Amino acid sequence: MPSRIVNAVLLVVAGAIVGGIGTVAHQITVRWGVTVPLGLIASLVCYTALLVGLRLLGDSRWPALCAALGAIAVILLFTQQSPGGSVLIPNNLVGQIWLVAPILIAALVVAWPDVRGRRSGAAAASQTS
Repeated sequence: MPSRIVNAVLLVVAGAIVGGIGTVAHQITVRWGVTVPLGLIASLVCYTALLVGLRLLGDSRWPALCAALGAIAVILLFTQQSPGGSVLIPNNLVGQIWLVAPILIAALVVAWPDVRGRRSGAAAASQTS
């Protein structure tokens, strides 16, 4: 039981780290004829890779959910204005995408059905035939 609590806390911290780094980096853009939001793309890819990896490696949805909650909590925390008046997530298109996309990605990854049980059941059925 204590190991599950420690794992959950570590997963929340890992998600918070990814969310914090993504929040700082999401506004980075590169201009190659057009402006490419490279920071947003990289941040969303890292966040998605973390959640999908945890979902595929774990036997349940809880690891991905814990990491998602940590990341989303940090992102929502950084939407607030600091006492000095600065904001890490400005009210522009890239900021709005960074605010909404992690929630949608988490909902999709956590709600995705577990297909491993179906494959192994189908494989076991075909081997007995």
